[in-house]
Amino acid sequence: MSARSAVRRSAALTAALLPALLGAQTPGDAVRTYVEAARAFAGRDHAFVFGQLCQQSIAAVGAAPVTDQVPAALPVIDPAREWYAEPAKVFDDLYFLGQTAFSVWALRTSEGIILVDAIFDYSVEAEVIDGLRKLGIDPAEIRYVIISHAHADHSGGAAFLQKFGARVVMSEVDWQLYESSNAKEKATRDIVATDGFELTLGGATVKTYLTPGHTHGTLSTLLPVHDNGTAHVAAIWGGTLFNFRDAPGDPRDLRLRDYAQSAVHFQAMTAIAGADVILSNHTAYDGSTVKLPLLAQRKPGSAHPYVIGQDAVNRYLKMAEACAVAARIAEAAGL
Repeated sequence: MSARSAVRRSAALTAALLPALLGAQTPGDAVRTYVEAARAFAGRDHAFVFGQLCQQSIAAVGAAPVTDQVPAALPVIDPAREWYAEPAKVFDDLYFLGQTAFSVWALRTSEGIILVDAIFDYSVEAEVIDGLRKLGIDPAEIRYVIISHAHADHSGGAAFLQKFGARVVMSEVDWQLYESSNAKEKATRDIVATDGFELTLGGATVKTYLTPGHTHGTLSTLLPVHDNGTAHVAAIWGGTLFNFRDAPGDPRDLRLRDYAQSAVHFQAMTAIAGADVILSNHTAYDGSTVKLPLLAQRKPGSAHPYVIGQDAVNRYLKMAEACAVAARIAEAAGL
């Protein structure tokens, strides 16, 4: 499907499933409309994230519960380190270096490695540095680490990786959030990413987009990857849950508004890029808890579990948009 066709399909689906709110609708009816639209967009493949994002809205209007689920984390394989997960090669040039519940993605190019996220300070050496060594890759190849957002589960290892030689990339707003945190050790500013920022290394160009909502400076990323030489584009939605608080000068209502608008923005960028892979910085949110085990058993010539198609990528982001709108209506109405 071409980018233009994907955009047209998205617009048609939106018109069908996200109708304009009519004056006759009660807030509860409007919430239910958006919840059911989000459910339709999610299908079975994105049901876990739908349940997480629309959970409060579902409860507010008594909508049907979510039944299709995936494991919330990868299996524990080390009782002494319950957070530990083995590294894995996911594409020809993309590697998983995360924990049971948190992900780091490593794009390997001919001139070095670009990481997306840095997990926690306590786990980054074991998962990222030792993980690369287990895969037969010299961690000295690391050149950059893009931090999706400045929460400790994704930025905690940034200072360690910077000392290891990586240049750290964050948005301006999230650099400020990071610098004001109570982290014991912090990276110093390297690179400030803007909307549409491009990072080229070894012939591969990674693009980041500002998608505020989860934090005010969340970055979502597009990565070029290959499966047995066939090119694909992976989209990483940089911040998922609505776990922000209502605060003076930072109202939750506007965070939900920004989140929904960011989902629309990234929908367009993924459609233009032809993204057919969705990734997350949490292992359950992109189905890695199911897909990584499937990948380990994949037979030559069989379908890649992470290649889900452009329509499914678009539906993931439409679901996120619809859940944000549902939450905004429900909270404004006090449901």
